[in-house]
Order: sequence, then structure tokens, then C-alpha cells
Amino acid sequence: MTLGILGIYNSTMTDTAKTDLIQLALGLQELDSEKTNPASEQLDTLSPLEIATLMNAEDHKIAEAVEKVLPQIGQAIEAAARALRAGGRIIYTGAGTSGRLGVLDAAEVPPTFSAPPDMVIGLIAGGNAAMFKAQEGIEDSAEQGAKDLRMVNVSATDFVVGLAASGRTPYVLGAMREAQEAGAKTAGISCNTHSPLAQLCDIPITPIVGPEILSGSTRLKSGSAQKQILNMISTGAMVKIGKCYGNRMVDLNASNKKLQGRAINLVADLSKSDRKAALAALIATEWNIKAAILMQACGGDLDANAAIKRVEDFGGHLRSAIEASKVLDC
Repeated sequence: MTLGILGIYNSTMTDTAKTDLIQLALGLQELDSEKTNPASEQLDTLSPLEIATLMNAEDHKIAEAVEKVLPQIGQAIEAAARALRAGGRIIYTGAGTSGRLGVLDAAEVPPTFSAPPDMVIGLIAGGNAAMFKAQEGIEDSAEQGAKDLRMVNVSATDFVVGLAASGRTPYVLGAMREAQEAGAKTAGISCNTHSPLAQLCDIPITPIVGPEILSGSTRLKSGSAQKQILNMISTGAMVKIGKCYGNRMVDLNASNKKLQGRAINLVADLSKSDRKAALAALIATEWNIKAAILMQACGGDLDANAAIKRVEDFGGHLRSAIEASKVLDC
């Protein structure tokens, strides 16, 4: 029987390998995310409602833990936006639950913000197959983490975010070292104090959510904390590069009827025009929502091509384009 991909056989394990495993076990025991939660020591005796109530009470601690690292999250948002403005990318790297969360966040960006599919990339130990079936052993390979980052041609213009609840996953640490060698700015999201990941990256983000109600099951509070932080980083970065106007998604990709209906409402609401005029502007601009809003805001004094160009001239920032148009009287 093998243990993961390491090729360690129970019957032939060396004394050195045994010592290493024992040291690993002792190290894990000290992690906040691996400790036993006193509140759930009788978990298997609780009713379904009591289990749900306990989990909900523990989940209240997540927002409090994230609140304490908001300054670091703000730094990560700025670093991510800076990378995107320079033509770089946001790259998430992780294993297991952490890796899946990174892939999920990356996958949601293109349809939400009409962004190129490679603007935000999610790398997970074990590749695409690991999204649906656990590939636990691969997380022990620092070399694979570095290799996966090289495969996407990481560069100094990128922003690389390492995800590991323990803060010590070799795959992630290997990727972080590769990112640093490439000159990329890095952040690390972990849920344990003084972790190797926190010490290795430029921006350590460490929400301490405490022991899980199911000891060591870091898909729970630790995973939820990581998801909240990823939401903030990707959304914040998209806002800063002009993907929103106010709190509206004006870079929406109107790829189906529901989204086209939403686009009509956006143009009508933000330009104070009726929906028939909003639809006409969208058709004229080939469903470029920002340009359609600018056309309507200018009362028809700006044609579709001119509106598209003006938005582009202001780096996609609709507010800046509208304010300039007011000065220019459109």
C-alpha cells in the first residue's frame, strides 16, 4: 500500500521516513486549524438542528477574523489591480479545497466582468481532475507547484496568490518561490499564525478562525474565510480597473437573453433614458454597455464609434469618460 504519490511503502519504510512522519504529525498538532474545538467535542451526539446551530455560531467568527486582516486585503486588491493595469494577471495556486476555491473565483470573473479568460487564472494541484476528485498526494510536491506556475509563464507583471489553510502545503510553497524568482508580487492566504507561507510572501493574509467543529476539516471555517477574501480581491481589483460604475457591473457580457435584459436596464437606469432608447444604443454599440450609457448620457450627440473610442481613451473607466464628456459638452 502506498501513501499518496510519495511511494512510501509501509512494509519498507525507513527509520528516517518514520521519523519525518512523526515530526509532521507533531507539527500539525500545533496548528490552529488542526486543533480540537471544545465547543464540538460532543458533535456526534447532537441533533441535526443542534449541529446546524453550532456550525452557524462558529461561522460568525469568520467575518470577525477576516475583519482583522482588512488592511492586508486592501494591499492585495491594490497589487492585483496594479498587475492588471500593467497587462499582468492574477494567478491563484492551491491544493484541495483551497485550490478549488481559487479555480472557482477565477472561473467566475470572465462572465461577471466580461474579462478575458486568462486575466485571472486558478491553478490546483493535480490539474482539472482535482476539481472533482481529490488528488491529495500531489500537494506534497513543491516541484509540481513551481512547474505549474512555469507552465503559465509567470512573470514580474503578475500577482500570485497562494492558498493554503495550513500555510505549509509544499505545492503552494513551491509555487510561491517560483513566483518570487520571476519577480512577481505575491500574497498568501492561510489560517495559521507564523506559517511558512506567511513568511514567504509579500502580503501575508492570515485570518485566524480557530479550530473547526470537525477537527482538521478546513473546508469549513478556513475555506469560508478564504472564499470571502478571494471575493474581495477579485471584485476589488475589477472595480479599480474600471469594470464597474458605482455598484453596477457595466462590463457585463450580455451573452444570453437574461443578461441582455439586464444590460437594457443598466443603460436605462444609469443614463436616465427609456428602455427602447437603451436597446437602440446597445444595438448600435454591439452591446458595449459602457459606450451605450455614454451615448445616452450625451443625449445622442455622440455616435457609437465615438462613444466606444472615448471609453477606451479613459482606460475603460466610464465615470472618467462621462465627466470628460460633461466638460467637453459631449
